Amino acid sequence: MSGQTGTDVILIGAGIMSATLGTLLKELVPDWKITVFEKLGSAGEESSNEWNNAGTGHAALCELNYTVENPDGSIDITKAIKINEQFQLSKQFWSYLVNRNLIQNPKDFIMPLPHLSMVQGEENVAFLKKRFEALSNNPLFEGMEFSDETEKLKEWIPLIMNGRDSNDPIAATKIDSGTDVNFGALTRILFDHLKKQDVEMKFKHSVDDIKRAADGSWELKVRNVNTGAVERHTAKFVFIGGGGGSLPLLQKSGIPESKHIGGFPVSGLFMVCNNPEVVEQHHAKVYGKAKVGAPPMSVPHLDTRYIDNKKSLLFGPFAGFSPKFLKTGSMFDLLGSVKPNNVFTMLAAGAKNVPLTKYLIQQVMLSKEKRMEELREFIPNAKSEDWDIVVAGQRVQVIKDTADGKGTLQFGTEVVSAADGSIAALLGASPGASTAVHVMLELIKKCFPQELKAWEPKIREMIPSYGVSLLKNPDLIRELHASTAKTLGLSEDSSLQTASVS
Repeated sequence: MSGQTGTDVILIGAGIMSATLGTLLKELVPDWKITVFEKLGSAGEESSNEWNNAGTGHAALCELNYTVENPDGSIDITKAIKINEQFQLSKQFWSYLVNRNLIQNPKDFIMPLPHLSMVQGEENVAFLKKRFEALSNNPLFEGMEFSDETEKLKEWIPLIMNGRDSNDPIAATKIDSGTDVNFGALTRILFDHLKKQDVEMKFKHSVDDIKRAADGSWELKVRNVNTGAVERHTAKFVFIGGGGGSLPLLQKSGIPESKHIGGFPVSGLFMVCNNPEVVEQHHAKVYGKAKVGAPPMSVPHLDTRYIDNKKSLLFGPFAGFSPKFLKTGSMFDLLGSVKPNNVFTMLAAGAKNVPLTKYLIQQVMLSKEKRMEELREFIPNAKSEDWDIVVAGQRVQVIKDTADGKGTLQFGTEVVSAADGSIAALLGASPGASTAVHVMLELIKKCFPQELKAWEPKIREMIPSYGVSLLKNPDLIRELHASTAKTLGLSEDSSLQTASVS
């Protein structure tokens, strides 16, 4: 066992969250020493990997589960506004990095792409029209269009409309300011930048234990996966950003805030089109409506994606169940996460979520042909031989005791931190990566309150709308939309060039 190595900040997990936090901190305090530990061989291999996420670039432009119909028939757009504002922070931060030449080519990770919502049936068409009316008056959603006319829809989504029964009511909304973001590529770009800033990257290093030292710092027991050698590392601040692997490490820290929290793993499958002729007929992200009784994570969507500089077409998600907390995890992850302090929380969640469990089991049992039937609700003429199945990343939904009762399943992301701010973990899944900048700014606010005042001018330089309600400043929204679109290559002149990328 080697001696102790001290550092200012330790980041566990080389995903988009650690990459974002590390980049923010290096801009705020360049002289802080940062060390990153990653169990796998390179950055962005687990939850942040581009093949482990089917639809990315979440700005609530097309996801129907972020706009709920109230009992009186009105549409609540609060969550959509919140997520859109958070995504704007990400775009501003990325623009700052491009303007400073810290990121060379934004097209390596972000592309302009229309976002559409599509529904079928009279009731759903009425809902979509009301949703459109509620959103299109809002400056964050400026430019949104609605149509229930077959000819217009054929223009927008030819692949989806081809071979469709014209008697069935169908409608869509379209907004051209959407994007496709490759978070795997962005993660690797940010870590390449951090390496140049003397951030120590230790791949194939697994954090086995976390303990509080007598001086209040944190001591980590780290194992070299290749050699088995164990090292001790200490830090004043630790961030656990290991995706599904965050919960077991948080539990090992022993902080009171880690008690009464459980995790429910959900796996996913997607279908990817292997026929370039079909891929070329679709240029959008199109989100449908989840079936009645299905969980929010099951919203079907057909996404154009840019992966390895190539246009791809993905459809999903099909949910599944595995007791692993990571794709590369252990079959004992779920069992190992059950502790005396969270066993009743977990049992309550199990009792409450029998329908979800049943749904996941049904999804696991689906044959490829059954999945093709679901795909044909989107693409009536889809041929089985044109599509392959891809296993997506694992997601771990947070289970905790809330005002809604014991063992409530949470469908968002949240930061759990010690009272003194010396350690924090990111738990949960969607919308995750798209709101990484917002989530890490909240973490900075929580964990570094003493430094915040001195850091705020620099944060505003990086993110001009920091601390400002965009909703109350429509002129600022337009100004930021225009400037970030120009810097990130998302303006109309650049979209003409990118549309032909294949």
